[in-house]
Amino acid sequence: MDLTAIDWLADLLGTERGHMVRKVLQLAVLLLLGWAGSGLVRLVVRRIELAADDGDPTVLSAGEKRGQPIAQLVRSVGRAVIILAVFLSSLNLFIDIRPLLAGVGILSLAVSFGAQSLVKDLISGFFILLENQFVVGDGVRIGEHSGTVEQVSLRAVRIRDLHGALHIIPNGSIPWVVNTSRGWSRAVVDVPVSYGTDVDHALAVVRDELVKFQVDPAWKARFDGGSEVVGIDRFGDNGVVIRTLIRTIPGQQGPAFREFSRRLKLRLDAEGIQIPAAQRTILMQPPPPPGNPPPSHAAPLGDG
Repeated sequence: MDLTAIDWLADLLGTERGHMVRKVLQLAVLLLLGWAGSGLVRLVVRRIELAADDGDPTVLSAGEKRGQPIAQLVRSVGRAVIILAVFLSSLNLFIDIRPLLAGVGILSLAVSFGAQSLVKDLISGFFILLENQFVVGDGVRIGEHSGTVEQVSLRAVRIRDLHGALHIIPNGSIPWVVNTSRGWSRAVVDVPVSYGTDVDHALAVVRDELVKFQVDPAWKARFDGGSEVVGIDRFGDNGVVIRTLIRTIPGQQGPAFREFSRRLKLRLDAEGIQIPAAQRTILMQPPPPPGNPPPSHAAPLGDG
């Protein structure tokens, strides 16, 4: 560019029209920076998803369960910060936003007093994600609600119970969490046998059935080791109770409980071992003879 062109450009930018051109150019630069920032956020989110991906699209691994809410958090917060920064910077090109920022600060302070529960939810949700308390797919019990986690966000957690009902629980109102899917799970199977049963024989039958269950190819991959028949747990009203502890991978304790209970019932029937049923004895008082009224328990009336 020669000296004449430079002088012309300087003269243009020094005029009112050139001032507007400069503002437009600055606005274009801000929009370009916002677009680049959005691309950077998408790149970070993609890296998080790739780091958590196990390569198997049919199975949602523990890393994927944790990576998905973190990626969602980075995407949401990153977009919000970029949009707000570009908007305020663009607005500052045409008007002085310092009084506006002061007013927004006072307004946000007033709103914060009325949105304490929302702030509490967001802070609690942040620590839930940071501490990895539970992820999508975990079986949890939160307060009086229990079910499978379907979504975790900064605002609330969504769990679906066995009846199909969806519970939306704000993070700030979560008192405590029981996670039944972390590391390993356990199915506790209690089977009562009548008092007249040979207990040693019943224990041998239950242990043998547990061994067969553990080596079944269809179920072998679901166990996590450490399953055992611990013996007699208690004396019930109608018989003794034999307890079995089955250790499984996360989330498989329910299916293992139901399948082993089915197998155990069939095996006990084949062995002739009786599972006692609750019994109730009802005593019937015979009716009084005809012509004799039933005795009255009312107190006699006094004279006068």
